[in-house]
Amino acid sequence: MRQSFYLFALKYRGGQKDDKKSKFANSMFDQHDFPKAETSFHKLSLYIEELADANMPAAVFDELWEYYVEDSKL
Repeated sequence: MRQSFYLFALKYRGGQKDDKKSKFANSMFDQHDFPKAETSFHKLSLYIEELADANMPAAVFDELWEYYVEDSKL
């Protein structure tokens, strides 16, 4: 079974302060309403566009999504 995007992205938490992926993961963790079980790009991107804070820009989500897709192929 494919892990959720949330669980995948958590591995970037706690990184360098200026690392955009780390900022994204830390903010994602702090948002209690983040769709933690979701694996759908469409549903996650809607959340990012409509509800996420400034530390979760769509460009960083897109980059993490690419890593997520590649990791899922392994």
